[in-house]
Amino acid sequence: MTSRYRSSESAGTPAARPNSLSPRRRTALKAAAATAVLAGPLAAAFPARAAEAPLFLHGLASGDPLPDGVLLWTRVTPTPEATPGSGLGPDTEVSWIVARDKALTDVVARGSLTATAASDHTVKADVRGLAPATDYWFRFSAGGTDSPAARTRTAPAADAAVTGLRFGVVSCASWEAGYFSPYRHLAARGDLDAWLHLGDYIYEYGTGEYGTRGTVVRQTSPTHEVLTLADYRTRHGKYKTDPDLQALHGKAPVVAIWDDHEIANDAWSGGAENHTEGAEGTWAARQAAAKQAYFEWMPVRPAIAGTTYRRLRFGKLADLSLLDLRSFRSQQVGVGNGTVDDPERTLTGRAQLDWLKAGLKSSDTTWRLVGNSVMISPFAIGSLSADLFKPLAKLLGLPQEGIALNTDQWDGYTDDRRELLAHLRSNAIGNTVFLTGDIHMAWANDVPVDAGTYPLSASAATEFVVTSVTSDNLDDIVKVPEGTLTAVASPIIRAANRHVHWVDTDRHGYGVLDVTAERAQMDYYVVSDRTKATATSSWYRSYRTRSGTQKVERTYDPV
Repeated sequence: MTSRYRSSESAGTPAARPNSLSPRRRTALKAAAATAVLAGPLAAAFPARAAEAPLFLHGLASGDPLPDGVLLWTRVTPTPEATPGSGLGPDTEVSWIVARDKALTDVVARGSLTATAASDHTVKADVRGLAPATDYWFRFSAGGTDSPAARTRTAPAADAAVTGLRFGVVSCASWEAGYFSPYRHLAARGDLDAWLHLGDYIYEYGTGEYGTRGTVVRQTSPTHEVLTLADYRTRHGKYKTDPDLQALHGKAPVVAIWDDHEIANDAWSGGAENHTEGAEGTWAARQAAAKQAYFEWMPVRPAIAGTTYRRLRFGKLADLSLLDLRSFRSQQVGVGNGTVDDPERTLTGRAQLDWLKAGLKSSDTTWRLVGNSVMISPFAIGSLSADLFKPLAKLLGLPQEGIALNTDQWDGYTDDRRELLAHLRSNAIGNTVFLTGDIHMAWANDVPVDAGTYPLSASAATEFVVTSVTSDNLDDIVKVPEGTLTAVASPIIRAANRHVHWVDTDRHGYGVLDVTAERAQMDYYVVSDRTKATATSSWYRSYRTRSGTQKVERTYDPV
């Protein structure tokens, strides 16, 4: 297997707003239909022996690697009726082992857990006592059934002189919009230390509401919009049956944050665009259900209960601050609804912003990476013609008459952004790189202190934005051939936003971030056809930021 951490420490040494189809307002409860789908698709997939033994139908996963440990996850299906969200099935003992070899003969840790209906028969083992910067393999067992073996990897020791890190980077995967071939291609690489999921791991919409160019490529489950705990569990369970997603989870640990669609479109602390209070239950109940299912089904180790903001360290080379930009934010500004510059409005919440500022200031690593679910760079629409502005507004969820900026991202909360960027400048905090999803386009940006006077004013950081795995982007809204709109829109967007080095509005794919002491480089890959399970992948573009510059530049070869 290709080496990943290039380190002086020897391995094993102990130590958009996407609205491609504008959501219809919901007028009646759909949850009553939930019981009709809970026992369907997975129960039908059971072989005859399933009545006699538990099965691992949803794969294995690991996440949040530490120098001495990693979080292991699986879901056991003890009986055919114990489908995700059903609330059925007996308590089941699940054992796990961790070994240094793929054959699982050199076992270094083992233990057992009980899977119950109360946690939807998901289990997590927070394994410690492992060696830093080391590959491990693990397996779960229940009732005489063994899962396949999966690979994971620990982080380097905190003081390790790491010379290189490599992460896959993805966001925005709508089941009904296509196949998850970006996951398959990342899994096939064999050189990832971990992979970052920057939000919209699942989508909450009902069937037919968020496909590809208005077409359902493959039907989700449940078929109605997810509202209840059973609904969210069923939807997570459906996603975890995808073979490409299972493959990637089985090859490297994931580091995940949520965005809005893990709950509901354009979510904020008190509601969401895609939530009708009363007709769809209370927002408090829906948000609690979505978060509970997320933490049950994802190998995420929250530092604070109920939120995804936390920080991981990868030796002396990089730390990674992970944000939660949904739980604490004020409602998005709309026409006649406040101003984006109001200092009383917040995207991060006070406690999280203070935590982020403190962590960036105290960091002693070469690079400060920030996992960021919505774009921090300013984005002015510019002089787009009506035939381009209207589909762009639809994609981003903008009012097609009125506010010409995306108030769901940092542009809608300029006081938080101003405070953060001023903090970076006043404390001379360099080498800060925001890693972003959400917007269904690929971008390479400087993050200016003052976009209006850039490039004469300073750049405080840089930002790499990855496109969607499958969710519609600009050419899909207009239903024109891929690349058609990028050729027209990109020069106009760049002319109005001089800090933007590159934007592609039309393609689907993923990123690979490679970090050394000298530079952080994002290689952008695209897939041939998201509607085909056999889609191929090809390198498209690369951009990097060199240490000490706070600027993005193009480079002409992938790492």
